[in-house]
Amino acid sequence: MKKEDLPQDPGALDKFTREVCYVKNADGKYETALSRGWEVKKQALDSAWDDVNERIEDARKAVANGEKSPIYYFMELRLMDLSVLAGYTGFFPFFIKRHLKPAVFAGLSDVKLKKYASAFDITVQELKHFKG
Repeated sequence: MKKEDLPQDPGALDKFTREVCYVKNADGKYETALSRGWEVKKQALDSAWDDVNERIEDARKAVANGEKSPIYYFMELRLMDLSVLAGYTGFFPFFIKRHLKPAVFAGLSDVKLKKYASAFDITVQELKHFKG
Protein backbone atom coordinates (compact mmCIF):
# COMPACT_ATOMS: atom_id res chain seq x y z
CA MET A 1 0.00 0.00 0.00
CA LYS A 2 1.24 3.46 -0.83
CA LYS A 3 1.65 5.97 1.96
CA GLU A 4 -1.01 8.26 0.53
CA ASP A 5 -3.51 5.34 0.43
CA LEU A 6 -3.12 4.50 4.12
CA PRO A 7 -6.61 4.52 5.70
CA GLN A 8 -7.27 7.26 8.22
CA ASP A 9 -10.84 6.38 9.24
CA PRO A 10 -11.63 7.25 12.85
CA GLY A 11 -12.03 4.14 15.01
CA ALA A 12 -12.91 3.22 18.57
CA LEU A 13 -9.37 3.89 19.77
CA ASP A 14 -8.83 6.98 17.62
CA LYS A 15 -8.36 9.33 20.58
CA PHE A 16 -5.97 6.96 22.38
CA THR A 17 -3.64 5.35 19.90
CA ARG A 18 -2.54 4.96 16.30
CA GLU A 19 -1.65 1.82 14.41
CA VAL A 20 1.79 1.40 12.86
CA CYS A 21 1.63 0.13 9.29
CA TYR A 22 4.22 -0.59 6.63
CA VAL A 23 3.74 1.46 3.49
CA LYS A 24 5.69 2.26 0.35
CA ASN A 25 7.05 5.77 0.11
CA ALA A 26 7.45 7.77 -3.11
CA ASP A 27 10.73 5.95 -3.85
CA GLY A 28 9.03 2.53 -3.57
CA LYS A 29 10.81 1.66 -0.32
CA TYR A 30 9.02 0.41 2.75
CA GLU A 31 8.68 2.63 5.78
CA THR A 32 6.35 2.91 8.74
CA ALA A 33 3.41 5.27 8.96
CA LEU A 34 0.64 5.85 11.46
CA SER A 35 -2.99 5.12 10.70
CA ARG A 36 -6.00 6.39 12.66
CA GLY A 37 -7.96 3.32 11.64
CA TRP A 38 -9.76 1.51 8.89
CA GLU A 39 -13.55 1.32 8.57
CA VAL A 40 -13.58 -2.43 7.91
CA LYS A 41 -11.47 -3.08 11.00
CA LYS A 42 -13.69 -0.76 13.04
CA GLN A 43 -16.77 -2.71 11.97
CA ALA A 44 -15.14 -6.01 12.92
CA LEU A 45 -14.13 -4.67 16.34
CA ASP A 46 -17.58 -3.20 16.93
CA SER A 47 -19.12 -6.56 16.05
CA ALA A 48 -16.78 -8.33 18.48
CA TRP A 49 -17.66 -5.86 21.27
CA ASP A 50 -21.37 -6.39 20.54
CA ASP A 51 -20.81 -10.11 21.11
CA VAL A 52 -18.95 -9.41 24.37
CA ASN A 53 -21.72 -7.11 25.60
CA GLU A 54 -24.32 -9.75 24.72
CA ARG A 55 -22.43 -12.35 26.78
CA ILE A 56 -22.24 -9.95 29.72
CA GLU A 57 -25.98 -9.30 29.51
CA ASP A 58 -26.70 -13.05 29.31
CA ALA A 59 -24.54 -13.57 32.40
CA ARG A 60 -26.40 -10.80 34.25
CA LYS A 61 -29.72 -12.45 33.41
CA ALA A 62 -28.43 -15.87 34.52
CA VAL A 63 -27.51 -14.38 37.92
CA ALA A 64 -30.84 -12.53 38.18
CA ASN A 65 -32.70 -15.78 37.40
CA GLY A 66 -30.76 -17.70 40.04
CA GLU A 67 -29.07 -19.95 37.47
CA LYS A 68 -25.51 -18.78 38.15
CA SER A 69 -23.60 -17.08 40.94
CA PRO A 70 -22.29 -13.50 40.69
CA ILE A 71 -18.85 -14.94 39.96
CA TYR A 72 -20.12 -15.85 36.50
CA TYR A 73 -21.23 -12.29 35.77
CA PHE A 74 -18.01 -10.66 36.93
CA MET A 75 -15.94 -13.25 35.10
CA GLU A 76 -17.71 -12.29 31.85
CA LEU A 77 -17.56 -8.57 32.68
CA ARG A 78 -13.78 -8.73 33.17
CA LEU A 79 -13.34 -10.86 30.01
CA MET A 80 -11.98 -13.82 31.94
CA ASP A 81 -12.29 -17.54 31.39
CA LEU A 82 -11.77 -20.31 33.95
CA SER A 83 -8.02 -20.51 33.33
CA VAL A 84 -7.47 -16.79 33.74
CA LEU A 85 -9.62 -16.61 36.87
CA ALA A 86 -7.79 -19.63 38.28
CA GLY A 87 -4.51 -17.79 37.76
CA TYR A 88 -5.76 -14.74 39.65
CA THR A 89 -7.40 -16.61 42.54
CA GLY A 90 -5.28 -19.72 42.92
CA PHE A 91 -8.42 -21.91 42.75
CA PHE A 92 -8.47 -24.89 40.42
CA PRO A 93 -10.89 -24.46 37.49
CA PHE A 94 -12.89 -27.41 38.84
CA PHE A 95 -13.62 -25.48 42.04
CA ILE A 96 -14.45 -22.31 40.15
CA LYS A 97 -17.04 -24.25 38.13
CA ARG A 98 -18.59 -25.37 41.42
CA HIS A 99 -18.54 -21.80 42.76
CA LEU A 100 -20.62 -20.72 39.75
CA LYS A 101 -23.58 -22.58 41.29
CA PRO A 102 -25.66 -20.24 43.47
CA ALA A 103 -26.03 -22.78 46.31
CA VAL A 104 -22.28 -23.40 46.49
CA PHE A 105 -21.54 -19.67 46.19
CA ALA A 106 -23.81 -18.95 49.17
CA GLY A 107 -21.61 -21.14 51.36
CA LEU A 108 -18.25 -19.66 50.36
CA SER A 109 -16.14 -18.16 53.13
CA ASP A 110 -15.18 -14.50 53.14
CA VAL A 111 -11.57 -15.56 52.56
CA LYS A 112 -12.51 -17.20 49.25
CA LEU A 113 -14.83 -14.36 48.31
CA LYS A 114 -12.03 -11.90 48.97
CA LYS A 115 -9.85 -13.69 46.40
CA TYR A 116 -12.62 -13.40 43.83
CA ALA A 117 -13.33 -9.77 44.72
CA SER A 118 -9.66 -8.93 44.38
CA ALA A 119 -9.50 -10.61 40.96
CA PHE A 120 -12.55 -8.65 39.80
CA ASP A 121 -11.38 -5.38 41.41
CA ILE A 122 -14.55 -5.04 43.49
CA THR A 123 -15.41 -5.36 47.18
CA VAL A 124 -16.58 -8.54 48.85
CA GLN A 125 -19.88 -6.78 49.59
CA GLU A 126 -20.39 -5.95 45.91
CA LEU A 127 -19.77 -9.60 45.04
CA LYS A 128 -22.01 -10.97 47.79
CA HIS A 129 -24.93 -8.65 47.11
CA PHE A 130 -24.91 -8.56 43.31
CA LYS A 131 -28.38 -9.63 42.16
CA GLY A 132 -28.09 -9.01 38.46
